[in-house]
Amino acid sequence: MSVLKVRNLSKAYGGVQAVSNVTFEVAAGELLALIGPNGAGKTTCFNMLNGQIAADSGSVEFEGRALTGLKPRQVWRLGVGRTFQITATFASMTVRENVQMALLSHHGRLGSLASIATRACVDEAEALLERVGMRAQADRSCAVLAYGDLKRIELAVALANEPRLLLMDEPTAGMAPKERNALMRLAADLARDSNIAVLFTEHDMDVVFAHADRIIVLAAGELIAEGRPDEVRAHPKVREVYLGSGAMYGATHA
Repeated sequence: MSVLKVRNLSKAYGGVQAVSNVTFEVAAGELLALIGPNGAGKTTCFNMLNGQIAADSGSVEFEGRALTGLKPRQVWRLGVGRTFQITATFASMTVRENVQMALLSHHGRLGSLASIATRACVDEAEALLERVGMRAQADRSCAVLAYGDLKRIELAVALANEPRLLLMDEPTAGMAPKERNALMRLAADLARDSNIAVLFTEHDMDVVFAHADRIIVLAAGELIAEGRPDEVRAHPKVREVYLGSGAMYGATHA
């Protein structure tokens, strides 16, 4: 069953058509990669899905409900999680406290007194940290953690609202090659175990072809290819778009 349905999504800035009539779907438990060269419209498309920017035309449906016109917080509350290219955590808080804050928001309890908040959702927070392999570091400050560990915390935070759709924007940006594959393997396992639909953008083609179930390719704002990794790798238009970059032939791009 399709969790996310995008139909004829378009956005222009002045005379520049950033995204033009893009259509695709993501099913529960599926990892769909959205790729394309710089300036292809990936970020614009991604930001229209959760309400960060408004589409000029087209529709976005999540589990049959229209998301068009909703604000990011409203989209989040419906069950859409998101991670960002640049990891954002509260550096002054512990690992556990960062996840607790997300859980308190999910449960509508952010108005709790600080003394209560420090005790609230402890078991839930530690369960999420266990899922992403960070429970042993629950008491450490985020300020002292390695970047790869911060990415895992961000994933735990994104899972706090029990999403049925997870949007991951450049999830491995800034990570070492070994860490990149470990993080995406973790995300893939979590998605399939919990039947979460995942849409992710990524520059590292090794990561994309190793973990995506399907791939969609944007170029100059238009969808030029869609299919399984082997189909996309062999697609003539995709090879033409990436010609000279090496990106479709195993090169790694951060």
